[in-house]
Amino acid sequence: MSFKYIRLNQSNTFINVIGLLAGVFTALSMLPQVIKTLKEKKAEDVSPLMLITLISGLTLWVFYGTLKNDLPIFFTNGFSLLLNFFMLFLRWKYRER
Repeated sequence: MSFKYIRLNQSNTFINVIGLLAGVFTALSMLPQVIKTLKEKKAEDVSPLMLITLISGLTLWVFYGTLKNDLPIFFTNGFSLLLNFFMLFLRWKYRER
């Protein structure tokens, strides 16, 4: 199947919906870990290097969304960025001493 057969007026809506859904699911992916960490008050198994790498990528996505004037990219990655910064804070807060 080729994507060129999707009619133009439908393809823009379809593409926007798929992009928005992808962004929402990606943004929410860290939420279960944040909830678990808050409940257990333990985060030593969460890799800070992974979080820093992810935060770096999300920062670039937010910048990209700004440059492209693409609000779904900007907002979904912005939310994800905040959630991951919060997770990094929890990793620091609940570290073993």
